[in-house]
Amino acid sequence: MNQAPMNRQGDTAGGERVLAIAADHPAFTGHFPGRPIVPGVVLIDEAARVLETVFNLDDCRWTLPNAKFLAPAAPGETLMLRWQAPNASGSISFVIERDGCAVASGTLSPQSQITVSA
Repeated sequence: MNQAPMNRQGDTAGGERVLAIAADHPAFTGHFPGRPIVPGVVLIDEAARVLETVFNLDDCRWTLPNAKFLAPAAPGETLMLRWQAPNASGSISFVIERDGCAVASGTLSPQSQITVSA
């Protein structure tokens, strides 16, 4: 397994980032015409991309042991991704919120090991 040490201040305590999903994202064309919502796969993909950047994981493959989609998100809405520090196996619990209310939550597990340095 590749070891990817965390290299940013505060990563060991979790973090947060704004998710910017463009209102003209191609997924909205068919999901759903007349009342578009952000597909769950787009939410998960955006969360994984942020975590890859934060934890310096190039071309990481992820597993998704669990996910819940709790409320729809519309094009252009401001979403906040919040995550906890990786657990002993490297899994990262996350929640995606809109105005403080959960839209989605779950756990992403990278196939590359995340090394936590104290």
